[in-house]
Amino acid sequence: MGVRQTRYRDLDGRVVVIADGSRGIGAETALAFARQGAAVAVLGRDAAALTEVAERMRAEGARALGLVADCTDATALGSAAARIERDLGPVDVLAAFVGGDGYPVPTVRETEEHWRAVLDGNLTATFLTVQAFLPGLLARGSGSIVTMASTAGRLPSGASAAYATAKAGVLMFTRHLALEVAGAGVRVNAVAPGAVRTERTAAQMPPEVRATVAAAHPLGRLGEPQDIASAALFLASDASSWITGQTLDVSGGRIML
Repeated sequence: MGVRQTRYRDLDGRVVVIADGSRGIGAETALAFARQGAAVAVLGRDAAALTEVAERMRAEGARALGLVADCTDATALGSAAARIERDLGPVDVLAAFVGGDGYPVPTVRETEEHWRAVLDGNLTATFLTVQAFLPGLLARGSGSIVTMASTAGRLPSGASAAYATAKAGVLMFTRHLALEVAGAGVRVNAVAPGAVRTERTAAQMPPEVRATVAAAHPLGRLGEPQDIASAALFLASDASSWITGQTLDVSGGRIML
């Protein structure tokens, strides 16, 4: 299913960072910004995948960078931030789309190692990614940050307790930061997807499971990466200039408040 994306002319020429942008939702979001005329840097661990995404963006006519950076490593993120500013210019938009590993793990069988890894890869990585780029946004007195939450952080679900806790933490971090930096002209919002049909979920969900999960969403389908990309474009653009500290549930009606 294709998703028609709105044209936001104010995004033309802006510098955007997508972490993690190597595949799935992050890669689709990077391409969406490139099609808006933005210069886009994608961060992640997979050099080959990052190169492929950057080449696809260049084919769209965009200036693009693919940089290997572990988003749980503050030093690597600092180096990436410096390289992006040098090669593309000051960053206007940060999409901190880090995290994952939301698959079910009964708490009684949860291990300390997995618990720490999930919190580190989702919550700590979000904090470190934001911290690497926030000083530049504050110095310029403008910009938009979009974090990646999940319906798992909004209500109990089949995800692991570690993942739910991490994503709930991302939501509170987003609100806290939004209040903290609003006076400096920087907006901070979160997107909270429901189940999205990426290459990974398609490979790991048998057809009957996908059908069951789709039926749990009132609109009757899984999300597509473009659905999340469209939300990110809106939150990054001037169309949402009076919105901060909010969570945009992109979940086919799974969350209704």
